[in-house]
This record gives sequence, structure tokens and C-alpha cells, in this order.
Amino acid sequence: MLSSDFFLQPQNFKDGLSVGVKGLLSVGDRRIAYEQIDGRHPGVMFCGGFMSDMSGSKASALAAHCAASGRAFVRFDYSGHGESDGRFVDGTIGRWRDEALAVLDGLTVGPQVVVGSSMGGWIALLLALAQPQRVRGLVLLAPAPDFTQAIWDHELAVAERARLLQDGHMERPSEYSAEPYVITWQLIEDGRRHLLLENPIDIRCPVRILHGMRDGDVAWERSIMLVERLQGSDTCLTLLKSGDHRLSTADDLARLCAVVDNLCASAG
Repeated sequence: MLSSDFFLQPQNFKDGLSVGVKGLLSVGDRRIAYEQIDGRHPGVMFCGGFMSDMSGSKASALAAHCAASGRAFVRFDYSGHGESDGRFVDGTIGRWRDEALAVLDGLTVGPQVVVGSSMGGWIALLLALAQPQRVRGLVLLAPAPDFTQAIWDHELAVAERARLLQDGHMERPSEYSAEPYVITWQLIEDGRRHLLLENPIDIRCPVRILHGMRDGDVAWERSIMLVERLQGSDTCLTLLKSGDHRLSTADDLARLCAVVDNLCASAG
């Protein structure tokens, strides 16, 4: 269930990384933190990655860029991430997709260009499938559709699979945080209900994909597989020879903003 009630008094944040209006949106029993900027359309919606939050460099760069150019923008934290309610270990792809849909339906109007980073690329693809009339373009950064199945099939040793099945969860070290990744069995199991790369993907809107060839987390070859599965003709993959998974250098962020601007212009 989606409620339009604000649990934080909306206010303008111009200091630090915040440039819009912050609030909490009720989705079921969870309050989802967001930041929103009013402006012209198509609007831009940002979906972050696994264990990331809306204060990250890509979301912040886009927020500042959209604010400066007068374009509508929204970013948010999935449950168990950042400022939102919930425990990370309770999260699943379906749960986080539903929260993203609630943000799309409850906080945006008109056509949207959805930007998805890593796992957020998977979420963005699911949004485009669920709301093709609203999602007019996708910008995907090192997209990771089906990453839960890739972990199970290719990354876990036999002993790790056994421990995951027995205990319901396991921890893996993170390159980006002192906190380990927590992989749960329900994340793996639920992810199988949302796999995309096994079949043609009926998404027809323009899609722009940026992927670094030095990405140690999501192989760039998976983006080629994604391009092959997408059914729309207006799909472009840009491989960045020196790019890593984060794609957060100054050049990367400038490129991202330019790609979003170009896609917004065509979608509008």
C-alpha cells in the first residue's frame, strides 16, 4: 500500500549534498526516504545499487545537475538502505522493485528517464516493464540484472552454498565498505522470480548503457548480453576502457549528465 503522507516535514536542503525537498514516503509498513526536485519534464529518477544510498556521488551529481538545469529529479533509499526504514537482510529484488514503483507512482508525474546503477539497473529495467507509458528512457550504469543468480551459479563455492541454505544468510567482504555484504537465501530465491537475461526483454524505450571494462564486480560482457536481449532498436552500449564499477570520476559524472540530458531531449 502506498500513502502520500509525509513523515518528515518537507523542507529545502541546500547545504552539503542535498539540493531538493526531503521526505519519507509510506510503502506498506516501511517509510522510504527520498529527495525531490521540482522542474520540467521528462523528469529523472535515480535507482541506486546494492548496499548504496542516495547520498552517493552519481545520485548527488545528477541532483545538482538537474537542479541547475531546472529539471525534475527524485532519488530515494530502498528499505534497509540509507535513511529508509527496515533491515537490509529483509530486502529482496521484488521488495525493492515495489518501493521504486511506489516512488515512480507517488512522487513523479509525466514521462521519466530512469537512471539505474548496478543493481539499480535491474530495478530500472523492471520499472520499464511495469510502466512502459511512464518510463520513456533508461540510462544504465554497469547494470546488474540477474546478479543474484550469477552469485549462486558462479561465485559461491559448494561449502558456501551449503552454509547459505543452512543458515539462511552469509557474509562476503565488500571492497567499498567496512561492512560486509550480507547475502540471504530469500534474496537468491526471490531474485529467480525476476530474472531477465534468460529471455527477450520487451522494453522498447531508448536505452543507454555505460560500462567500465575494468569493472571487477559486473563483467562488461553481461551488458552485451543485455543489449542482445532488449527488443528496442534504440539501444546504445558505451564501453569505457579504464572505467571501474563505480564510474564516479569527474569525467564519468560529466559523461553521465550529458547522456541523461541527451536522452531527456529525445524523450521529451
